[in-house]
Amino acid sequence: MAENSNLRLSRRRLLGGGAAALAVAGTTWGAATLAQADEPSPGQAVVPFHGVHQGGVSTPPQAHATFVGFDLRPGVDRAAVIGIMKMWTADAARLTAGMPALADTEKELAVDPSRLTITVGYGPGLFTALGLQDRAPAWCAPLPSYPIDRLEDRWGATDLLLQICSDDPVTVAHAVRVLTKNARSLTSIRWTQKGFRSARGTAPEGTTMRNLMGQVDGTVNPAPGTTDFDSLVWSDGADQPWLAGGTSLVLRRIRMEMDTWDELDRPARELTMGRTLSNGAPLTGTDEFDEADFTATDRFGIPVIPPGSHIARSHRMHEGEQFFRRAYNYDDPPEGEETSNSGLIFAAFQRDIAAQYLPVQQRLSDFDALNEWTTPIGSAVYLIPPGCEENDYLGSGLLK
Repeated sequence: MAENSNLRLSRRRLLGGGAAALAVAGTTWGAATLAQADEPSPGQAVVPFHGVHQGGVSTPPQAHATFVGFDLRPGVDRAAVIGIMKMWTADAARLTAGMPALADTEKELAVDPSRLTITVGYGPGLFTALGLQDRAPAWCAPLPSYPIDRLEDRWGATDLLLQICSDDPVTVAHAVRVLTKNARSLTSIRWTQKGFRSARGTAPEGTTMRNLMGQVDGTVNPAPGTTDFDSLVWSDGADQPWLAGGTSLVLRRIRMEMDTWDELDRPARELTMGRTLSNGAPLTGTDEFDEADFTATDRFGIPVIPPGSHIARSHRMHEGEQFFRRAYNYDDPPEGEETSNSGLIFAAFQRDIAAQYLPVQQRLSDFDALNEWTTPIGSAVYLIPPGCEENDYLGSGLLK
């Protein structure tokens, strides 16, 4: 009996202690839950849709992006395009706010926007199709032909563009599906390009991305929110008043020849770029954001930064010769005998393509040491119309 009593007592103590422990654990868990509840979930982060500018330009780049190029179907007129714009505007406003689109059949996928932005662009072909050439700025035209290009038609210019970005790839996929299926009777999809950066939280906010060659990519970039950024990126409407608050986009798909890049040793890679691989500092400096000294020479009189290096050739000749880069990596299944199919979806935003982008691209085409290991295979130009207010739609200034 004594043993049984002790056994029962031990069980009671164990059960009592366990209950107390569970109670304490429950209290602790509850407190932690409450503490976390005060902090917004990354999935609930919202980028406002309405405003002077479209989102997805000055927005800090999200981890995932999908670019979709559309062509208008034969016979589509201005009224039909207005219908597309009204539909895309209404759906984008809801999706970016974390609400389902009006005809959303997968509503549960819309509740976590994760900084979703949806940006609409117009190709030169849209202006021609709608007879609006006189309302297009002079720079809204295909880029010149460059000797370094090996352009493939499957990545070519389109009439319309959607750039959809978020920190959650599920959110991106859902938004792409909603917006494309609602326009399928009036448009056809020419291509879809999916890109990525490091996941949010992998590195401190504001860290310059790395491309798949391992290089820090996009160091010398105007800072959003500054006077320089505003003057370099946003149109003031001087040429076309309806475009005030809009911008332009040059979208280039650049294949990286990874198999031959692998054959270079580290010093050769750094001389090709003009920057150290470890932290992106120019070869004449120690920090990524040090100003490059293109006049510095070593004890033999040889330039420390080779004149043919990428940063030397891309360096601006004057303050107005700058643009804003917002690139994404791509890594698709290999084709043929290659072991990788990787590269960069190079997105450059600027007020005037002819004045800001073309001079730099011409120098890079004429000679850039990096050309040995990069090949442009896609090229397109888009006008990014200004943003809109709640009772309006994107592109109304052009299409009304």
